[in-house]
Amino acid sequence: MPAFDISLNSIIDVKNFVNIVNKYSCDIDLSSGRYVVDAKSIMGIFSLDLSKPIRIEFHCDNSKEIMDDLKVYMV
Repeated sequence: MPAFDISLNSIIDVKNFVNIVNKYSCDIDLSSGRYVVDAKSIMGIFSLDLSKPIRIEFHCDNSKEIMDDLKVYMV
């Protein structure tokens, strides 16, 4: 399960991020501290502390393709 840190600095970033991850059928999680949410959920993302980097974790085989799409958000 590949994982890396991302930064979502604005509402537009969150919207674009969710649009990207919703293209994939696999499970993608975001974690901040002890909280873990579905990366495809806008409401879940806004429940996290977005002032700090967020950990993203993939549960699929095509994680390389997803990582390429999300390069702009990598920290």
